[in-house]
Amino acid sequence: MRIERKRNLQKLIDSRKNGQIKIITGIRRCGKSYLLGVLYRDYLLQDGVPADQIVIIELDNDMNARYRNPLELGEHLRKIVGDTSKDYYILLDEIQMVESIDNPYLPKGSGAKITFVDVLLGLKSLPNVDVYVTGSNSKMLSSDVATAFRDRGQEIHITPLTYDEFYPAYPKEKRFAWREFIAYGGMPLVLQKPTHEEKSNYLQDLFRLTYIKDVIERNRLRANAETLDELLNVVASAVGSLTNPTRLANTFQSVKGVKIKSDTISNYLDCFIDAYILNKAYRYDIKGRSYIDSPLKYYFTDIGLRNALLNFRQQEENHIMGNIIYNELKARGFNVDVGIVEYNYSLEGKNKRSQLEVDFVVNLADKRYYIQSALTVSNEEKRQQEVNSLNRIDDSFAKIVVVNDNVLPWTDDKGVQYINIEDFLLERINNL
Repeated sequence: MRIERKRNLQKLIDSRKNGQIKIITGIRRCGKSYLLGVLYRDYLLQDGVPADQIVIIELDNDMNARYRNPLELGEHLRKIVGDTSKDYYILLDEIQMVESIDNPYLPKGSGAKITFVDVLLGLKSLPNVDVYVTGSNSKMLSSDVATAFRDRGQEIHITPLTYDEFYPAYPKEKRFAWREFIAYGGMPLVLQKPTHEEKSNYLQDLFRLTYIKDVIERNRLRANAETLDELLNVVASAVGSLTNPTRLANTFQSVKGVKIKSDTISNYLDCFIDAYILNKAYRYDIKGRSYIDSPLKYYFTDIGLRNALLNFRQQEENHIMGNIIYNELKARGFNVDVGIVEYNYSLEGKNKRSQLEVDFVVNLADKRYYIQSALTVSNEEKRQQEVNSLNRIDDSFAKIVVVNDNVLPWTDDKGVQYINIEDFLLERINNL
């Protein structure tokens, strides 16, 4: 099955031969290797690049185990690209598999290491070489590695399939595509699993056998897998709701009977964010033009992973819709915050102050959008409830309500736009 990923492919095309190391990151199994080794390779071939000038090494393949030594890898690649009259494209998959070794040219005990960073920077210095690598975890983007790359590397982050990628590849009747997407999400291999049991087992195994284990090992956490699993369950149950580490610690103690400090909870959540399992959205005071540190909202990188974690028990479509919209906006390159609109009113002769929420404040350069996620605006009372916060914003940026109602796009007399969720995900509205 071929899945086109035009948005992500275009990022690679735009970065071609820009003099930087292209570092493709994303949660495990989201399609990084396929993007680089299949889609981008095909693009280069179709653009006239000879096959022998495209060098692909899959470092998680045992046949390439020797190249997990950085010196072996560097020597091997330099032999291949020795003809300076030709341009070469180096595509290295799962670069984090390359281990650090002691520098053999310095005295033993010096502590000096040679890493994959040294190899990549050495290749970057060659004028006839364009370097692309994939990596599955934050090891390759730790503070030390980021400092080493400085301005010589460009991160290209990709996500699980968005709905406009999922929909054309969906193998069954298209009328069932949305139903399956909101249940099982956009991990590419899910499309190849025919039954609920197979999809569910695959997603749950990703958490149990890959993600949780990876987070513990990479961060050397003292917590066991069960504790981290329970924490993710608590976050999953409250996805899209305001919370903070202190509230989560209190929930853990009251519901699970386990006492964990809020600082520890915060550290665990940051580990999940580093592993691309979670994202967090801060609150932004729209009128005050300032951020509010706490509480905030957490969203899962893939809604299918969230649902599988809860064994598909909690299927509140309003929360699922919000998570999917958040992921879509992030995939389109926007900065996404949760908006707060404060206003004053009078009650029994006393001045009161209250807050209304805007689900998403979306920014990119000079563009801004205010977006509400709503299951329905089928009656006037519900519609007014959803647009109350939007109507209190006095600037001219676009205001959009994304609904689950099967309606054609329309605009009310105050300029608020309404659009069905599938139309929003499949089309570009006002260049959003």
